Amino acid sequence: MRNILYLGNKLSKHGFSVTGIETLGKQLEEEGFQVWYSSDKRNIAFRLVDMLFSILKYRSVIDLVIMDTYSKKAFYYSYFCSLLCRLLKINYYPVLRGGNLPEKIRQSKRMAGAVFGHSKANIAPSFYLFNIFSDAGFNVEYIPNNINLRDYDFKERSSFSPLLLWVRSFDNIYNPVLAIDILKVLLDNYPGARLCMVGPDKDGSQRFCRDRANELGILDHVTFTGYLSKKKWHTLAADYDIFLNTTTVDNTPVSVIEAMALGLPVVSTNVGGIPYLLQDEVDCLLVQNGDGDAMVRSIIRLIDYPEIGKEIALNAREKVSSFDWDVVRHQWTELLVNGSLK
Repeated sequence: MRNILYLGNKLSKHGFSVTGIETLGKQLEEEGFQVWYSSDKRNIAFRLVDMLFSILKYRSVIDLVIMDTYSKKAFYYSYFCSLLCRLLKINYYPVLRGGNLPEKIRQSKRMAGAVFGHSKANIAPSFYLFNIFSDAGFNVEYIPNNINLRDYDFKERSSFSPLLLWVRSFDNIYNPVLAIDILKVLLDNYPGARLCMVGPDKDGSQRFCRDRANELGILDHVTFTGYLSKKKWHTLAADYDIFLNTTTVDNTPVSVIEAMALGLPVVSTNVGGIPYLLQDEVDCLLVQNGDGDAMVRSIIRLIDYPEIGKEIALNAREKVSSFDWDVVRHQWTELLVNGSLK
């Protein structure tokens, strides 16, 4: 097997969400690959320096570099690391994590070309990004985000209550305050409605949500857990009936895939890669970006017509079987050993 340096935000020990470097990296180790990691530095400047230093440190023993690539400030990690890989003639594979990467390749063509135009291959976890990168002329392979399906206990519900679960980092691009506003409307007719929001605060959005809930007089109906391990929030999910995804920008969110595996019907905005992952009225209910009223109506449909929610949840569980690691691992092995997918 090959030796890999995996670059990404390995920050769960600092209270941030687990990302691909910690999940996919471990899976590749279990497949027999030797994997080194960078970086777990919390400071963004130190993290970049650590990544560049790691490339230099391991350059004589690694066969390739995998780099989780995002669309905001973290994009610069991939930019500078890709330049160093090219200088040292090391093959590298950007994994396209950022939901706003299409905007990045439109606005920063030179930088995007430097990263994606010289990679061995770009790995798209959604057909949404696969199509955009392919149309832009970049070499791209589709390998979906994955889960170990055996780790998810599917709970089949026969009825649905307005018990809402939201799981994401608190970031303005994910529009968490919309979930608060949705709960306020629901409480007018369902006094037992509750909202649980799971995730670390990235930009102050959690405090804004808490203040908004307090302003609306519904703070007692909202639970903010902060960061939880996957195991803990999966257990918590059994106490809730509907999963909300309020984001304004998205790719193929693992939290949504996990909700599908756990049996929670998903109500989501239809932005970015979401329509490529979910089919409205089949395995989810989709609404336009920012349309809280439509989300409320969708939630009430699930409550009033539980057969809809039950069918959506069953269809969603069937769909996520294609994201199981037992299926996806063969794609990663073929790519990393042979350099491309057949």
